[in-house]
Amino acid sequence: MFYVYIVANRRNGTIYVGSTDDLSRRIWQHRTKAFPGFTAKHGCDRLVWFGVQHTRLAASARERRIKEWKRLWKPRLIEEANPTWADLYETLNL
Repeated sequence: MFYVYIVANRRNGTIYVGSTDDLSRRIWQHRTKAFPGFTAKHGCDRLVWFGVQHTRLAASARERRIKEWKRLWKPRLIEEANPTWADLYETLNL
């Protein structure tokens, strides 16, 4: 399985869209600021949305499409599945 995900620093705050084949590990890396970069700089460490893809290619394509979206569309995607922008990291059973 491959995952496309969105992390945020707070509700309606700064967001980051990424993809990975190990969602738990990747979100842990964001939470611990294991790598310097955008998410560490902006405090994007709350998993607020994720979707499952069957191939790396599909995940990469979905990530690129979401990154191209207008800013207003991304919160709508999050709120369809997670209206309170709760941190989903603790609920992962992967």
